[in-house]
Amino acid sequence: MTRAENLYYEDVEIGAVFKTAEHTISEADIIDFARLTRDNHPLHRDADYARRAGFPSLIAHGLFGLSLMEGLKSELKLYEDTSIASLGWNAVRFVKPLLVGDVLHVEMTFTAKRASRSRPAGVITEAVKLVDASKDLRIDAEHISLIQMRPAQ
Repeated sequence: MTRAENLYYEDVEIGAVFKTAEHTISEADIIDFARLTRDNHPLHRDADYARRAGFPSLIAHGLFGLSLMEGLKSELKLYEDTSIASLGWNAVRFVKPLLVGDVLHVEMTFTAKRASRSRPAGVITEAVKLVDASKDLRIDAEHISLIQMRPAQ
């Protein structure tokens, strides 16, 4: 696993792999996300309903998992001072449900990069995976970022 902070476009190495810290999903996480996003489906707020639907507990929203992925990645501070924008998420797959008590982390690999056509910056492609403590894949996605090029000296 690679360790780096404040990467400029030129610093990005295709194939470099990063692993984040872990996060344990709590019931409060799920309920807070439901309140914040106004998605109050009973799978996310009513444990009895979730059990009747075949789950052992409340399940987190898929978008909670995607947001958690971005948050865990941001804690790596890869682009703390060099990020310009997130250009989007592609090919997002919610592979397995996220449950109360799950211990999750992100594994991210740089898969492509190219210079921006419109500004002095670079477009970075990341393969991003949310995995549990048993290494089971929960969410799989591709993220595209726009980051600064190293300033001319």
